[in-house]
Amino acid sequence: MVAIIRKELADYVTSIRFLAFILLVIVLSITGLMAASQGIRAANLPEGIVFLGLFTTSGTVLPSLTYLVSLLIPIIGIALGFDAINSERTGGTLSRVLAQPVFRDSVINGKFLAGVAILSIMVGTMLLLVSGYGLRMIGVAPTHEEVIRLFLYFVVTIFYGAFWMGLAILFSVLFRRVAASLLFSLALWLFFSIFIMLIAPAIASALAPASESAQYELQRTILLFSPNYLFQEATTVLLVPLVRTFGVVAESVQPYWLHNPLSLGQSILVVWPHITGLISLSAVCFAASYILFMRQEIRAT
Repeated sequence: MVAIIRKELADYVTSIRFLAFILLVIVLSITGLMAASQGIRAANLPEGIVFLGLFTTSGTVLPSLTYLVSLLIPIIGIALGFDAINSERTGGTLSRVLAQPVFRDSVINGKFLAGVAILSIMVGTMLLLVSGYGLRMIGVAPTHEEVIRLFLYFVVTIFYGAFWMGLAILFSVLFRRVAASLLFSLALWLFFSIFIMLIAPAIASALAPASESAQYELQRTILLFSPNYLFQEATTVLLVPLVRTFGVVAESVQPYWLHNPLSLGQSILVVWPHITGLISLSAVCFAASYILFMRQEIRAT
């Protein structure tokens, strides 16, 4: 499997696609830094989470880096996996590889792990660029807790991208045409990122027209089926410790609400269901593509 991973990494690094990814990372980093420079002074962040504001602060026009990442990481994951299997099957190289003393599961495992490695390199590079230049911009060193929160954000982002890559590989196994796997992957991305945000309020208002709190809870329940929404809520709690909950707070409790940052352990408890959900979705998508690939008949035609 190591040989497959090395071969896939070499293919990725020497392709035009990888150059486009690097340019995208640079653009995202510059945009996030510009947004932070515009809005971090007006954010009035408490001491201890100023460094995290580099990633969560929006500018007057530009969105925050975390928002951009939530939109573009699925595109990167899809680009890494939509032609993983069917392109080699169409070109006839897959049958030649399997004719060698190579286990079939090593092929799909190597492709997935190589894609995760490329995704990790891209996300890590982006976070390091923003951290380095942002540290010079704000002049405030991160605390140990901020570094751990940023590392957890990195891990959650990798699982988020791995879900979309696993989904794209699944469609690459199901469909023989590259265009079909790409279109189905993009269609699901559009549904989970845009359309579900539009239909959830309509469904909630139709099912619970009398109560605003019931509408909010129902709308949030519908949105939790979207991996995009799971990722956005998880990263919000990890990088903005001031966020304590996503539910409706009773009016009798609001006067006693302490607006202090949550500790790292408390933030992890709040988003633990989101993290386990993203990990489970990634595992299910890859497991489905693995099983289908192992059972498919591959001919040298």
